[in-house]
Amino acid sequence: MTAPLLSVEGLSLTIQGTPILRDVALTLAPGETLGLVGESGSGKSMTALAATGLLPRGARMRGAIRLDGTDLTALPERDWLRIRGADVAMIFQEPTLALNPVHTIGAQVAETLRIRGTPRAQARRIARERLDRVGLAGVPADRYPHELSGGQRQRVCIAMAIACRPRLLIADEPTTALDVTTQARILDLLRDLSRDEGMALLLITHDLGVVADMADRVAVMKDGRIVEDGPTAAVLGAPREEYTRDLLAASRPAPRPARTIAPEPVLEARSVTRRYGGFTAVSDVSLTLHRGESLGLVGESGCGKSTLTRALLGLEPVQDGSVHLMGRPGGTAMTRADRARISVVFQDPYGSFDPRWPIRRIVSEPFHLTGRPPDAEARITTALEQVGLSAADLTKYPHEFSGGQRQRIAIARALVTNPDVVVLDEAVSALDVRVRARVLALLADLQDRLGLAYLFISHDLGVVRALCDRVLVMRGGRIVEAGRTADLFDAPETDYTRELIAATPAIPHERPRRMPHDRPALV
Repeated sequence: MTAPLLSVEGLSLTIQGTPILRDVALTLAPGETLGLVGESGSGKSMTALAATGLLPRGARMRGAIRLDGTDLTALPERDWLRIRGADVAMIFQEPTLALNPVHTIGAQVAETLRIRGTPRAQARRIARERLDRVGLAGVPADRYPHELSGGQRQRVCIAMAIACRPRLLIADEPTTALDVTTQARILDLLRDLSRDEGMALLLITHDLGVVADMADRVAVMKDGRIVEDGPTAAVLGAPREEYTRDLLAASRPAPRPARTIAPEPVLEARSVTRRYGGFTAVSDVSLTLHRGESLGLVGESGCGKSTLTRALLGLEPVQDGSVHLMGRPGGTAMTRADRARISVVFQDPYGSFDPRWPIRRIVSEPFHLTGRPPDAEARITTALEQVGLSAADLTKYPHEFSGGQRQRIAIARALVTNPDVVVLDEAVSALDVRVRARVLALLADLQDRLGLAYLFISHDLGVVRALCDRVLVMRGGRIVEAGRTADLFDAPETDYTRELIAATPAIPHERPRRMPHDRPALV
């Protein structure tokens, strides 16, 4: 075996006296891909920040982090400035936050080279080459981040990371917010870069399907420790630790049994079309959601899902067609009382909360539609209890809760007006697998008890299969396929649906895929 490029030995970390990492040990060889998995708060990202010298103030670290034999923990910041970007580079989860909105993408890729003394003209030429290398050959270098799609922005971040040809590339949840086909392209790009450039890749993710498809080895973290590590096929095929088995079980949500759905429609779109100037974002879309039903809406970014959702919620007008809620005019024609009958849960609960408000005020916010009812306090408490929280949480603030708990609070806010329809817009995509499994079970239980109808918008087809009774596939502003969930997944009718299903990373036993051990052996 090749000597390790990266070696972490006995790494422990505290921040303001709180233990974050405990005796972490891992190695990574040149050209190898190591998947680092675990739940939110397990220490994955902090391990990556330690390896790049980007720990927050107040962090206290002991142990060794060696890059090609050099201990990085003792280096002053001036030496880190030389290493960071040139030898070690990092791709962050959210490209919108990683990119400067007032600089062009070409300038941002070139900046990585310029700060190391590369002449301006040469830096621009290399930046263009790197943009081409990551699949942006047709995108002008003078574009700004807001002019690109999410997948294109992530490619720009990758171009910045590889500008100086680093030996170690760390990718921290690089595909979490991307649709399945864009995710597949980004993962293929990372795989090709690792092979062609000879880079070692540390891939941090909570998606075990991605790890199964990408990694040579996997390390599992829990509470700041590595609890299991080894070849990917061995760890995922026969895990030793109960925690790893729990992660695997949560990563494989079971399809929901077929249910009898009431014929009563609660939400209808009839030939809805939405245009922006000369661009048609949604074209002649019709759908019906029945009481107690879960209807999945899937498709790539930019296919029109969000535009259609805004029209259904009455947040945007439509040029043609109509929306009906409970048989009454819907969309922008809804009365305030009718608006209380359709609620929404967003992807990022923290972003949809006012951090200065206590939970009581957050959950009661929808009462502005109906006026505060006499039994408001009882309804707020009931909503919290329905999602597994209690009245004791009413005086707390959002920062005092975990990500999964905040999403439960968002669901409670959606339930407080006793709605008939709940729109779930990527409501579980930012959650790790065990929290996601608990939230999905909660949603199914609430639906069974309260008779809720869900419009479930997601790029995670495994989650859609687990929760939804029917699925609509959207492309180019149109519904291109629709059907019962089991039928659509087992026998898709269109090439596009087959592409979406094939692009979804899967745990090995679910569906035959190219496994990591099929990659050339490291020697």
